[in-house]
Amino acid sequence: MHFGEKIRELRESQGLLQRQLAANLEIDTPMFSKIERGERKAKREQVLQLAELLETDVNELLTIWLADKVFDIVKDEATAEGALKVAESTLKYSKPSKHV
Repeated sequence: MHFGEKIRELRESQGLLQRQLAANLEIDTPMFSKIERGERKAKREQVLQLAELLETDVNELLTIWLADKVFDIVKDEATAEGALKVAESTLKYSKPSKHV
């Protein structure tokens, strides 16, 4: 599931309007709509705000958001799968950083 799909699912399940969340994020409704459709990327700070506004797990939203970013980088690369495996291996041996 992509980030925008998850946001739409959460928003609709809570009966919220795009304009309500857009106002809380201090962006206009068309921009929020583009985030939901995957035409524009949310900023990390917006992901954190959305997790709070939608009362959902911040780590889950950050994971989906980051996965979308990674996918956008590697989607057209023939060696994407191998690169992701190398990155995964590297991550296992590096010290995890706390950004939340």
